[in-house]
Amino acid sequence: MAWRDGKASLSRLMLFMASIILGIAAVVSIQLFSDNLKQNIQKQSKSLMGADFIIDSKKLLSEKVLKIIDSLGADASEVNFVSMAAFPKNKGTKLVKVRALEGLFPFYGDLTTVPQNAGKTYQELGGALVDATLLLQYNLNPGDSIKLGKVTFPIIGALKSIPGSTAISSSIAPSVLIPYRFLQQTELLQLGSRKEYQYFFKAPEMDLELLAEKIGPVLDAENADLDTHTSTSKQLGRRYDNISRFLNLVAFIALLLGCIGIASSVHIYIKEKLKNVAVLKCLGASRKQSFYIYLIQIIGIGFVGGIIGAAIGTALQFAFPYILQDFLPFDVAITISFQPIIMGIILGVLMSILFALLPLLNTWYVSPLEVLRGAEDNLQKPKKARILVSIAILLFIFLFSFWILKSALNGLIFTIGIFITFAIMAGVSTLFIKGIKRFFPSSWGFTKRQSLLNLFRPNNQTMVLVLAIGLGTFLISTLYFTKDILLAKTSLENKKTDANIILMDVQKAQASALVNTFKSKGLEVIDNIPIITMRMEKIKGKTVNEIRKDTLIKMRKWMLNREFRVSYRNHLVATEELLEGEFFGKAEKGKPIYVSIADNMAKDANLKLGDAVTFNIQGVLMETIIGSIRKVDWSSMKVNFMILFPEGVLEKAPQFNVITTFVPNEERSADLQRDVVQKFPNVTILDLRQVFTIVEDILDKISWIINFMAFFSILTGFIVLIGSVRNSKYQRIKESVLLRTLGAKSKQILQITALEYVYLGLLGSLTGILLSLVGSQLLATLLFKEPFIPSLIPFLVFLPVITILVVVIGLSNLKSVLRSPPLEVLRKEV
Repeated sequence: MAWRDGKASLSRLMLFMASIILGIAAVVSIQLFSDNLKQNIQKQSKSLMGADFIIDSKKLLSEKVLKIIDSLGADASEVNFVSMAAFPKNKGTKLVKVRALEGLFPFYGDLTTVPQNAGKTYQELGGALVDATLLLQYNLNPGDSIKLGKVTFPIIGALKSIPGSTAISSSIAPSVLIPYRFLQQTELLQLGSRKEYQYFFKAPEMDLELLAEKIGPVLDAENADLDTHTSTSKQLGRRYDNISRFLNLVAFIALLLGCIGIASSVHIYIKEKLKNVAVLKCLGASRKQSFYIYLIQIIGIGFVGGIIGAAIGTALQFAFPYILQDFLPFDVAITISFQPIIMGIILGVLMSILFALLPLLNTWYVSPLEVLRGAEDNLQKPKKARILVSIAILLFIFLFSFWILKSALNGLIFTIGIFITFAIMAGVSTLFIKGIKRFFPSSWGFTKRQSLLNLFRPNNQTMVLVLAIGLGTFLISTLYFTKDILLAKTSLENKKTDANIILMDVQKAQASALVNTFKSKGLEVIDNIPIITMRMEKIKGKTVNEIRKDTLIKMRKWMLNREFRVSYRNHLVATEELLEGEFFGKAEKGKPIYVSIADNMAKDANLKLGDAVTFNIQGVLMETIIGSIRKVDWSSMKVNFMILFPEGVLEKAPQFNVITTFVPNEERSADLQRDVVQKFPNVTILDLRQVFTIVEDILDKISWIINFMAFFSILTGFIVLIGSVRNSKYQRIKESVLLRTLGAKSKQILQITALEYVYLGLLGSLTGILLSLVGSQLLATLLFKEPFIPSLIPFLVFLPVITILVVVIGLSNLKSVLRSPPLEVLRKEV
């Protein structure tokens, strides 16, 4: 009976199915790609690192660490740091990551170069391998030269890839490989230079877990780290897990949207079938039989929809390596695993049943006599059953989000967020309907009145269409506003008080000469900040080594190994706010030295006002007391510090300077950089305009990926819209035919329908945009700590475009009604 009845309504059941296919496709494709990522990371863990394990440190290695490295037998080593490069051919300059290598690294994976053998010959020939994109940008070729500090290297080849690098990291500071033996001659490493020492090991038979257990704590105590290919692959896996969880949530929202479409469509479908159910019951069919007929149909929809969705998702995952290629440090080999496919099919069936149960309950509780008499309003309302089904739906959403997010709290927050969003949109549509009923414009013309009446007629689609349109608009508008917030944080205004050029690693002897260079070019020095490097030696009377061994102390261990860059001044700046204590700007002789720390450091180090901290300032121990705690705006591009000393303490300590200035245009910026690199090759120049261009490009790529996933939600919303509108077509045919019989012209019917969908499109999209405004304001205030200035694009573009699409879909239903004579349609209905 389910098969026979289903064949008669095949086209409508296909629309139900379409509502869920895209959501299943999105979930399956992301699950499959996540599985592929994990498998690839495990298989390529050695290739990603280029070695079996690495010992690294950001400071000169101690004797103890060097003995460990000698005993293990390092096969290659590297010193890497960020510096300025100059290109004599065209007088260009660029911030690059210099990697001074010794030995045949990498041991696994490929050092891809053009020409192919350049990776093997550059050390012997004494040349450099330069990032391929950088060569294109500056119109350079192998055979040209690159100047790093005091040494000019011939460019041996273009570097296309090296283990561990990504397109994103290369865009910020492209890699340049040079032989280690030339490092000292460059004179780039000066006081304050940030550098990293790395030693690479090839030991395929070694038990890396045992190695980490034995020497890990020893290295930690000496401010060094051990990274194995297995631990690095786990860290990388966790990083991409967060991305896949986010994408899974977007896909799940698309699936939920599809389920709303199923619930709405089944509601209309079952309402039309109630007379059939009543006849079956009169002929002796039981409640179970009549219920199972339509339940089997829904299971079939979910099963077939799940299979089609899983097939589309399987095909779609082949596109993800191209979409995410800028974010992946390796090529992903695609394989098919059956677990996500089976999960997608089960999910399709389960969610179809869950969301169709509420309308299906009517077949259980319908009384044959009442329906035969046409008294639909007197149908028994199964409140308990409806409450139980609603609880089951919410429980399912929570369990699925908990499974994706691996956190009960986050799963609960997501479920509550979905419920609130849906409730607001449902509330808006309900209030809209009630408002029209109460304040109905009786003086309006016939077509306008009739279009408004359609919004609250029996079997109207106002709520489901507002939900479908509103949620899709809400998603894409929120993504758009969030991107605006992120870009606003990195925007540079044309103010001379805001620096856009930062010079780092300026040695004390160079500071005055650099200031003169600025003056000769008509530039003002905005900041000239002294910086001293130091580490913490004791905290509250306990040495750093004692704290490392004490597992009971509640403290983030990252700061025990950190080399802090500290400054001194007698005042707070605009990016700082005093939270606790008193800021001491000047030290008094014979009295304790009071320092000011940032609130995040106070939290991570578990420090309070009055606590004692001893700093090791390049071999000299200095005792201090926490005098104040500041809130620092780290999102600003100003030079900020975790630790501030008062004046009168550090002036004679070994130090370097950071100097900032404002350059009005790119031409003068390039001119300044050329001069500085020529005269002071060790100085690192950060052009914030270039950095922000890169950041904007990264945000564009990220937003493209997010929009690609939001596309599933939006497209599902439109499929729900088409399905809902198509199914409401059968309710409208009689109304349209009766209007034509009474003398209404095709033009009037067209206007009535168009106006109705204009109202629905405007209401849904406007609700979505306004909700996204609220959500974006909360994000800006609570997460980004940034003022939110909404863009007009969602109002000027999204609102009219979505409304027009809704109208076009709505009007497409009228073709058969307008083309057919009223009598023919009435006969078909009979």
